[in-house]
Amino acid sequence: MSTRQAGVLGHPIAHSLSPVLHQSAYRALGLDWEYDKYDVTEDQLAEFLAGLDDAWAGLSLTMPLKVAAMPLLDYVEPMAKLVGAVNTVLLQPQAAGRHVVGANTDVHGIAAALQEGGVTEARDGLILGGGATATSAMAALGRLGVTRPVIVVRNRARAGGLLRAATKMGVEPRFVPFEDAPALMATVPVVVSTVPASVGEGVASALDSASSSPDNLSVREGAVLLDAVYDPITTPLGRAWSAHGGTFVNGTRMLLHQAAEQIRLMTGHEAPIDVMDRALLDALAETH
Repeated sequence: MSTRQAGVLGHPIAHSLSPVLHQSAYRALGLDWEYDKYDVTEDQLAEFLAGLDDAWAGLSLTMPLKVAAMPLLDYVEPMAKLVGAVNTVLLQPQAAGRHVVGANTDVHGIAAALQEGGVTEARDGLILGGGATATSAMAALGRLGVTRPVIVVRNRARAGGLLRAATKMGVEPRFVPFEDAPALMATVPVVVSTVPASVGEGVASALDSASSSPDNLSVREGAVLLDAVYDPITTPLGRAWSAHGGTFVNGTRMLLHQAAEQIRLMTGHEAPIDVMDRALLDALAETH
């Protein structure tokens, strides 16, 4: 068996840049591997997994499959189990049959992207959103020293997974509504946004309004915002954050580093990040 197969699953999936990252890495590593994208819904996931043969080495998962995949796996690695979400599936052949393992590289990707922005440690942080990516962001901030993050949510009842993960992590999140976000964002050294660009745009408008008020609210000097959204590359929230003195890290950095960790797990080789980064920038230049 010479050619190995991997791919990214999700719905919708046409926008995914994961093939660009993985294929550039395979070429640099001299691997005869193929990586494609597959439009798969939650209802189709079990059948898709069951139909994979021994040529398959691994899968990347995006929404809405990160939680749905967990009960379909033979083993879930501790970090993925902790955050309650899997974005990587490893297909490991064994004598008794294939072993299907779930992992989470989003936590690594978020932490590495924040480190690019200059955040190596922090005591306070804020997360916009309460879903699976927000839970990974909470774990990443925990690695940096944030044990009492502020979580901005529209509906706390929909953040049950995050709250359960927080209990396992020994983290004590404080939930606040979106209208409180601008004032709180101005007080913390690190913010991670996991909400759609349209929702972030509303926060950006509120931040602009607060900054033009008599109180002249401004972002804390040196504060870093990572926006998990990478289309557009510079989101309205990122633009507003930069305009008010903060450092903006776009979502492509998280995408790059989580993919690099996936490649390490799937192939056993350290990922050629510089090569992947160039391929990603070239692909973005063609589409923007």
